Amino acid sequence: MAFIKLYRKKLEENYTFLNNIFESRHIEWGVVTKLLCGNTIYLKEIIALGVREMHDSRISNLKKIKALDPTIQTVYIKPPAKRSIEKIVKYADVSFNTEIYTIQQLSKEAQKQNKIHKVIIMIEMGDLREGVMGEELVEFYGDILKLPNIEIRGIGTNLNCLSGIMPTQDKLIQLSLYKQLIEAKFNITIPWVSGGTSVAIPLILKNARPMAVNHFRIGEALFFGKDLFTGETIEGMHNDVFKLYSEIIEITEKPDTPVGELGESGVGTSYVPSDTDDLGETSLRAILDIGLLDMQPQYIEAEDPDITIIDASSDMLVIDISSSKKKYKIGDLVSFKIQYMGALYLLNSDYIEKTIG
Repeated sequence: MAFIKLYRKKLEENYTFLNNIFESRHIEWGVVTKLLCGNTIYLKEIIALGVREMHDSRISNLKKIKALDPTIQTVYIKPPAKRSIEKIVKYADVSFNTEIYTIQQLSKEAQKQNKIHKVIIMIEMGDLREGVMGEELVEFYGDILKLPNIEIRGIGTNLNCLSGIMPTQDKLIQLSLYKQLIEAKFNITIPWVSGGTSVAIPLILKNARPMAVNHFRIGEALFFGKDLFTGETIEGMHNDVFKLYSEIIEITEKPDTPVGELGESGVGTSYVPSDTDDLGETSLRAILDIGLLDMQPQYIEAEDPDITIIDASSDMLVIDISSSKKKYKIGDLVSFKIQYMGALYLLNSDYIEKTIG
C-alpha cells in the first residue's frame, strides 16, 4: 500500500521560521489546513505546534478541529452556502463573506445559537474570484453593521487563486486605503486587514507590506517552503515536509512502443506514435502500487534522479528504472517529492496511508 509521510521536525522548523517572521513584524496569522483534508493524525501535529487559529474550506474539517481543541479559532475561508449556514455558525468562529443575504442568514442563525459570529468582508481586487466590488464596499459595510450577533472582524482579499494576479505592494496599499475609508466613515476600528495567503510572503520578507495589513492565511509556505513568486524554496525552509512512498509490484524489460492496434486507453488517453519510435528498443520498467485514483503524475517527482515516470492508469504507475544506479527489486519502496496539488490528491485519497516520520 502506498503511503504519504509527514516529517515532524521539518514541519516544526518551517512553522518556527514563519512564526518568527510574523511575530517580529507584529502580524497575526492562521494556518490553512485544507491540504490535510481533515486527517486527524496531521491536524494533531498542527495543534501540537501551538497554532491557535486554523483556516479551512470544508466544514467537516472545522468540526474535527473543534473536536480536537474547542479553544482554537476556526475560520471558514470561502463564502458560505445557504444550506451550510447552521453548521458554519456551529463550527466556524469566523467566515469569509461577500453577500449581504448570506450574512443576514448568519445573523439569524447566530441568534438561534446564542452566538456572536465573526465575518471578514472579502474585497475584489483583480483576481476575479470572490469579493465585494470596491465601489460598493462602504454601503455594504454599513448594512452589515446593523445586523445583530454579527461582528465584523475585518476586511480581506484573495489574490493569485484564480486568475494568477499577484499581491503587489500597490495592491496591499489599496487594501489599506479601504480600511482607512471605512474607519473614517463609521468611526470604528477594523481589527484585521487580511492581506492574503502564502503568495504574499516575499513581500513580507522584503518589508514591502503596508503596516495596516496585519493578518495572513498561510498553508503552502508552511508545508512546502515555497516562494510563489519565483517557484524556488524560501531560504531557511524545507520543501519536503511530505514525501510519497510507493511499492514496486513488477519489474520487467519491455518494449518502449506499444504493440498492436491502437485505441483509447481506459483513462481516455491514446498513445501517439512519433517518427523517433524504434520498435526494437526496450527499457526496464517497474510498476508501482498507486494510480490516478490517488495522484496525478505531473505533481510528483522521483527522488532518484535516474527514474523517469512513463504514465499511470487508475491503480498503477509505470516508471522507467533502466538508468538508475540502484538495483531495484520487487517490494522496494520508491520515494517521491510532492508538489502542493500532488499532496492534495494524495491526502484526499482514502487509499493512501498517512504516517509520521
